Amino acid sequence: MASVTHSSHWGAFTASDSGDQLQITPFPGDPDPSPLLENLADTLRHPARVTQPMVRKGWLENGPGPDARRGADEYIAISWEQALDLAASELKRVADNFGPQAVFGGSYGWSSAGRFHHAQSQLHRFLNTTIGGYVRSVWSYSSAAACVILPHIVAPQDEIARRGVSWREIAEHSDIVLAFGGLALKNSQVASGGMSEHTERGYMRQAAARGATFISVSPLRSDLPQEAAGEWLPVRPGTDAALILALLHTLWREGLSDEAFLARYCTGWPMLVASLSGEQDGTVRDAAWAEAICGVPAEKIVALARRLHGKRVLVTVAHSLQRAQYGEQPVWLGLVLAAALGQPGLPGGGYAYALGALGHYGKAFNRVSFPALPQGANGVEDLIPVARIADMLLNPGEPFDFNGVRRRYPHIKLAWWAGGNPFHHHQDLARLRHAFCQLDTLIVHEHSLTATARHADLILPATMTLEREDIGGAPTDRYLFAMHPVAQPWGHARDDFAIFRDIAARLGREEAFTEGRTVREWLQHLYGQMQEKLAQEGVSTPAFDDFWREGILQLPQVDDGGRLMRRFRADPDAHPLPTPDGKIQIYSATIASFNYPDCPGLPVWLTPDEQPDAQHPLWLIANQPATRLHSQLDYGRHSARHKKQGKEVCTMHPIDAAARGIDEGAIVMLHNTRGAVLAAVRIADDIMPGVVQLPTGAWYDPVDPLAQRPLCRHGNPNVLTRDIGTSSLGQGCSGQITVVQVSLFTGDVGEVQAFAPL
Repeated sequence: MASVTHSSHWGAFTASDSGDQLQITPFPGDPDPSPLLENLADTLRHPARVTQPMVRKGWLENGPGPDARRGADEYIAISWEQALDLAASELKRVADNFGPQAVFGGSYGWSSAGRFHHAQSQLHRFLNTTIGGYVRSVWSYSSAAACVILPHIVAPQDEIARRGVSWREIAEHSDIVLAFGGLALKNSQVASGGMSEHTERGYMRQAAARGATFISVSPLRSDLPQEAAGEWLPVRPGTDAALILALLHTLWREGLSDEAFLARYCTGWPMLVASLSGEQDGTVRDAAWAEAICGVPAEKIVALARRLHGKRVLVTVAHSLQRAQYGEQPVWLGLVLAAALGQPGLPGGGYAYALGALGHYGKAFNRVSFPALPQGANGVEDLIPVARIADMLLNPGEPFDFNGVRRRYPHIKLAWWAGGNPFHHHQDLARLRHAFCQLDTLIVHEHSLTATARHADLILPATMTLEREDIGGAPTDRYLFAMHPVAQPWGHARDDFAIFRDIAARLGREEAFTEGRTVREWLQHLYGQMQEKLAQEGVSTPAFDDFWREGILQLPQVDDGGRLMRRFRADPDAHPLPTPDGKIQIYSATIASFNYPDCPGLPVWLTPDEQPDAQHPLWLIANQPATRLHSQLDYGRHSARHKKQGKEVCTMHPIDAAARGIDEGAIVMLHNTRGAVLAAVRIADDIMPGVVQLPTGAWYDPVDPLAQRPLCRHGNPNVLTRDIGTSSLGQGCSGQITVVQVSLFTGDVGEVQAFAPL
């Protein structure tokens, strides 16, 4: 087969199908192509692919209803006609008897870089046009706490993350980049919609060569690449808020804080000073106080604060910091630290949330973005924070707090999942399995047998992105790509649009869903909308057929990163921030009015409930993987190559390994009250003593799927993580950090079965 253009969330490429594997060639304009492209080479016909519709035996025999056998039942192959009939009938039953508020439209936006075959958009459009709506989730597992608090204190997340300080500014102007949570390249090599040019490594190298200093505050040395030539400041997991408070105390006490900036541009600095100084409650939040919490010596804290004074400083806060209990606090305090230094609005200075967390951030923007598939109107008002799915299913009708509003969990009968794997994203997987068992029906579209698919009542085989035609592009990527199919659908797989079209037809709503268009006609329609917007900007573009033949189109961009803060700094009266008084909120009267003890109106240090103890003496960091995007294509070549003995690899410090008689490459068991996982060990001194790291994304493979305290033989850390909200304000995911014990494992639990066919 001839080579064709295609795109993924981790890069654009050309590919040809040689029969046994794909030949992948990265986009030649990419200065630093992602190694994740290699995961595509051998996945098309993998045994883990779903090749035909399947129905769970217990659901077929007994009908819809709660069932404790989900995750451990047999499956029966059925025809597409039978599968479509069952899906349409069940959706109609639930909608007619309980209303669309009994349907949860579960999905996550990472299944395909194609803008039309965006599974989340397809699912939501389908439910809106067929039954009038669905219960939705809001925000993301990556940044939910930040998404809620940032608008209260400065501006919406997109303004701070997507349109904030740019990598170009950093390379040209920054003196110090103080990165809480680091700037790991494994995170910035991916971006939803795709990215054709990976430039972060080059910009960091350029900044370092100019003399900029990168300081990574993290338990892991690997959170800053070697090209940054930076410094590592080890800190205990989840204690950044205490460290920042101590830095602020030193700046204030030594007269190094920018009092003029704080008075003109901020609200609440005197209230925070009262807290820092001990005037408020008798506790002085100085360097000695912080040392006992975060493990950074007091003299280093004081020296760092003095070092920041008078420099062009960029303070960055990673996604990881807010993926923990009270995760709103370091996000807030990072902004306060930048303000105390007088940096917001200066080129290469100020505050950046999530810089480096995605390839979108710190980039120029296209003058016109490729249009999204319209999703229609959702007639259901009920919603949940995205990480509260298990709470919703286990506690229907119960109240919960979220961003100043008291809500109630809806009673969900049917969950429809397309383009997502909650058994990757969610925490406390035994609890999640129990929650899914409360449903009447779980319908899942999947191209591979993920753990979510293995808990479904109906599995509908979906095509991979490589088997579809689409258009790939992102608002910060200057190239648009025609995504030509690389191969024919494997087995009986169909794309999500075709599945939803045929179910909509059975419900008498096909025209409403498709608007009479085929896939190619939708692509032409959306491309035409982009053409019209560009024409209004005076930019001409080729006809769709020419673009489709050429495979690539360069789009005009504008570099307006940091515009909001620059204008605010220049004239805060003429260009106020979108906060209640137009200023940076060091104190938020709005947040204070919610009366949440776990997120008061002033940023604070709150001690997390879970701390290391005699039974579980080690911190566990469950961070993003370097060898795949989330759990996608975990069976791919690049991901598989980096496992040992078929298991995910965890990292331990030599001191902790020696104390437990653990050698390099040994199989260990990480365990706590929620469960246990097996992993192969890597021993290195690039992690703090007392901390163990195990990345997420290994497919869940419990030895006993029904166990209340499961053992995953593959290495999924979300068996161990806690399923609690960050706070009553954000209710975000808290799965970054937990506590565990690690023991040498010498038993036999058989081979990993995560990728085995049903």
